[in-house]
Amino acid sequence: MILELHKKLKAGNISAKELAEEYLKIAEDKNKVLNSYISITKDYAISHLPDKIESILDGIPGCIKDNINILSTNTTAGSQVLKEYISPYTATVISNLDKFTLIGKGNMDSFAFGSTTQNSYFGPSLNPHDINTVAGGSSGGVASAVAAGSAVFGIGSDTGGSVRQPASFCGIVGLKPTYGLISRYGLIAMGSSFDVIGIMANTVDDVALILNEACKYDPKDSTSLNIKKKIDYSKFSDISKLKVGVLKFNDDGVEKDVITAFSNSIEDIKKLGCSVKEVVIDHLKYVIAAYYILVPSEISANMARFDGIRFGYHPKGVKDLEEFYIEARSKFEDEVKRRILIGTYTLSSGYYDAYYSKADAVRRLIKQEFDEAFRDVDVIVSPTSPTVAYRKDKVFDNPLELYLSDIFTIPANLIGAPAISIPNGLSCDNLPTGLQIMGPQLSELNILSLANKLYKKYG
Repeated sequence: MILELHKKLKAGNISAKELAEEYLKIAEDKNKVLNSYISITKDYAISHLPDKIESILDGIPGCIKDNINILSTNTTAGSQVLKEYISPYTATVISNLDKFTLIGKGNMDSFAFGSTTQNSYFGPSLNPHDINTVAGGSSGGVASAVAAGSAVFGIGSDTGGSVRQPASFCGIVGLKPTYGLISRYGLIAMGSSFDVIGIMANTVDDVALILNEACKYDPKDSTSLNIKKKIDYSKFSDISKLKVGVLKFNDDGVEKDVITAFSNSIEDIKKLGCSVKEVVIDHLKYVIAAYYILVPSEISANMARFDGIRFGYHPKGVKDLEEFYIEARSKFEDEVKRRILIGTYTLSSGYYDAYYSKADAVRRLIKQEFDEAFRDVDVIVSPTSPTVAYRKDKVFDNPLELYLSDIFTIPANLIGAPAISIPNGLSCDNLPTGLQIMGPQLSELNILSLANKLYKKYG
C-alpha cells in the first residue's frame, strides 16, 4: 500500500494535503467509536506536509503510540499524570521516518502497562473487527487505527508483546525488531532492557519498507546497534530451504480456534518447501515468572522520575514534601501502582537475591536454550496469543490471568530477538488469530521473508 501511495504522490495523482485530509476525516469519524487516538493532530499534520515527495514515506499517513515524543505535541503515555505534557524534542525514530504525515497519537495502556488498553486514562480502544472486543495492548490504539484504515502504518513499543499481541487481535502485521536495531531515544521507558520500538501495518511489504527507514544507528541511544552492512528488508530472500522450528507448548488455556489456525499454518509452511521440526524449550514454563519480576523492577527505577517535580502531576496547595509526593503519585493508574510496588519490593534489601537475581539467572538460561535451538533451526513459530481478542466487558479478577496471555510473545523480549505476528485465520466468531515467527538476533530478513510468503496466502 505504501509503494502505491508513494507512486500516486510522486506522479501528482493526489497531493500530500489531499491524502492527509482524507485520512484525518476517517480518523475523526472512526475515533468516535473505536477510541484509537488520544489526540488527532490535524494542525500538526497540515503544517508539516512535505513540499516535495522524495523519500518513500513522504506524505504517508501514520499513527504514533503516545509514549513516543514528537516536538510540540502532547505526549501522555496514556496516563493522567502526563495529560498536560508537551514534548520539547522529537524521538529519533520519528526523525528517521522523515516527512510522513502524523495523523495522531495512538491510545495505549497507561505507561504501556497492560494488554487491553483498558488501563488507559482515556478509555479503552476497540477492535474494528468487533467493537464488543478490545484492540489489545499496550499498543492497542495504534493497531486499531491501522486495522480501521485511519492510518497506513503505526509505530508502537513492544516490551513483552505490546506490538505483536494487538496486531494479532486486530488482524494486521506487527514486527518487534532485534533489541537495539531501532533507536529508543525519545521513547518513555518501561523496562529499559526489554523495550523495543516496533512497526504495524496491513502488509509485510509495508512493514519492511518502514523498517528500512527506521533502523539507523543513533549515538543518542547507548544500546543502538551500529550495523555496517545495510540490508534492504523489502528484498525478500528465498525461504524454500528455511529450517522452521515449531515451539512445543502446553495447550492448556490456548483456545481451540488458535490451535487449529496454528496447525494449518504448519501445513502451509511445509508446502512452501521448508523443513519443520519440533523445538522444546525446557524453561518456557518460567518465562512469565521471570518477566514479571524483572520488568517491574526496571519499571520501579524508571517511574521514579515521575515525582511531580521533574515530570508528572504537580500538586498545588500542599503543606509539606511528604504530602506533595503522596498527592503526586496517587494520580497513577492502578496497574502502574501495582507494578511499581512489585518492582520496589523485588529490589529491596533482603529480597533482591531471593527474587531479582534468580529471575535474571532464569533469563540467561532461557536465552541459552533459544540460542541452542537456533543452531538447528532458522526460525521458531508459535501462536502469537493463546486467545483471540477479549470481550470489552470481560472482567479479570486476577491480574495474573492477563499476564499469562503473554506466554508466546515474552521470550523474544527476554532474549532480544526479532519476532513478527501475521494474521493466519479467523475464529468461529470471525475474530483474527495470529502466527508468530521468531528468529535469532538480526534475522529480520528471514522472518520477514517467511512472513511475506505466508501473508500472500492469508491476505
